Amino acid sequence: MYPPENNHNHLAQKEAAAEKSPRCISKFSPMVIRENRSTKSAMKIMGPAKAESTSPERNQTKHSKEPRLPEKTKCSKELQCTRNMRTSADKPPTGIYTKRDVTQTKRIKKPQPAFVDSYNGHKVLLENSGLIPKYIKKKHYGEVPGYLQQQQQHNKDKQSAQEEKEMLMEEQKKQAAMKGISQEEVPAMLKTLMKTWNKLRQDYQKLPFFADTPSKKFCRRKFEASMKQLEREIELMEMFQASRSTVSKGSPAYTNLISAT
Repeated sequence: MYPPENNHNHLAQKEAAAEKSPRCISKFSPMVIRENRSTKSAMKIMGPAKAESTSPERNQTKHSKEPRLPEKTKCSKELQCTRNMRTSADKPPTGIYTKRDVTQTKRIKKPQPAFVDSYNGHKVLLENSGLIPKYIKKKHYGEVPGYLQQQQQHNKDKQSAQEEKEMLMEEQKKQAAMKGISQEEVPAMLKTLMKTWNKLRQDYQKLPFFADTPSKKFCRRKFEASMKQLEREIELMEMFQASRSTVSKGSPAYTNLISAT
């Protein structure tokens, strides 16, 4: 068919797969399969040996679990009608008494005024709604309550007592008039003030360098304020050392002088 010289002769040819010999099958295999099937049910540990299959008639049908009305009989309506019917021989019930006066008309309660605040019909009474005047019609409307009157009286008494105390202190200050200091007492007072200032300075220098706590800061400020006050008093005494000066009994200089002595 093809000439001896062809391009297909130069392509790689696929090697033919080697045929396998037929597999050896034991002649006892059907017997083993039959024996395994016969002993399979004996290996079960739960349930019945053979489960019975349910028949299609026992399957659940549609609307089987819904409640059903009892079947009507032919004479059920007739019996009901005859029981409710009365005959001429029946007598009305007697001997029934009641405490209610039948002749008196029943009292009708007046409806309370209300308004509807939603389309669903929710009602709110007008009395508690704030839309009608209620508190202005009371007897004691507009009057100051009793507890406020007591508080005002207490505040007045407290204020009057404070004013009396201030007046008394002013009178005491006026009575403690100016005290004259002689020329010989000025150096002694100046020396006492200097001594007190040196003592405060020594205590101030003993304080820690860093004031990192509130207590240390408060102590440092207290010493500084006392030393500044003493420095002012020393300057005042040096200014009037040559001449005669007067110092008030209530002044800080006089107080420090008395405490130091």
